[in-house]
Amino acid sequence: MDPLRWISDEYYELNGSSFDVLESPPTALEFARMTHISRPVLIKGFNGVLQVPAIERWTDEYLIKKMGSSAISVAVTPNGRADAVTPYDGKLYFAEPHIEQMTMGSFLSKLSPIEEVVKGRPETYYLQSQNGNLYSSQFYEGLDAPSEYEPLRDDVPSEVPWCSEALDRRPDAVNLWIGDSGSVSSIHSDPYENIYTVIRGAKHFTLLPPTEGWCLKERMYPHAAYTRSSDSPALELQPSSSDTPPVRWSSIAEPHLPGVLPSDAHPIHITVEKGDTLYLPAGWWHHVRQDGVTIALNWWYDMEMRGMNWVLLSFLRTLKDVPDGNEVEDNADEVSSIINATESE
Repeated sequence: MDPLRWISDEYYELNGSSFDVLESPPTALEFARMTHISRPVLIKGFNGVLQVPAIERWTDEYLIKKMGSSAISVAVTPNGRADAVTPYDGKLYFAEPHIEQMTMGSFLSKLSPIEEVVKGRPETYYLQSQNGNLYSSQFYEGLDAPSEYEPLRDDVPSEVPWCSEALDRRPDAVNLWIGDSGSVSSIHSDPYENIYTVIRGAKHFTLLPPTEGWCLKERMYPHAAYTRSSDSPALELQPSSSDTPPVRWSSIAEPHLPGVLPSDAHPIHITVEKGDTLYLPAGWWHHVRQDGVTIALNWWYDMEMRGMNWVLLSFLRTLKDVPDGNEVEDNADEVSSIINATESE
């Protein structure tokens, strides 16, 4: 039997597709056990213990006043799919967004709570700079680099105490995310213990355990990025130079839709609403959609590399070769689903 499928089946037999819901945040000891089990948990009452002032304060008017005329970095795409597989000129590419500088007021004016308006726009804007856009690892080392969102730090704790105590470390990054239903995060995994809190709106997560990466049909794709030329204001996809390494990415564009994943895959669907927090374990695959204008924060804690977890995750990703996404035979269905996804936004 295929060892990947055996591990996948065995994991499902033991764990099923359920997830726990906590009515209040865990203690450090309880969170340590959660990371040991490594399954997603939805946490209620997060603000009552940690006190995240952003949940009550962050109206559009407040954000605009606090940020003033400061420039922030915003990702721009024609279809809301940044960091995703995209068709262009008869080939598939891994496409990164165009990054533009603008004020918070200008950015928020481009978002819409109405889905019909979102679908009719020529471009989609998403604040997704991540990598510690609120607090970076340098902050915890006493070598703090300037943050574009410095005026908002008073509203966001720099760490989650019960996480820091359980893991015996500070976060590696704290990130701010703002967008609307036009933006979709394609399915991927991260090597971080992720504490993800929704400040406004709702996020819809489709999750798969690391053992089910086999069903996501990862491929190698040439790299590209959206740009604006001096001749035209419209975004254009620009393939990168031939010496840019290809990017490994899933060819499954819409894993949340019925019938897209194999019948023996077991996705977990979790909606995280205002004030809710999702514990997303390191290595879990996640695809994210959102309702209307949505604001979220997340705290990334580096996973523990010692022991078996990192070795097992690496094993699951390297046991099979990853083919070139533009040379896979009989991949018409994959290409069609990617084209349909990019055109439907």
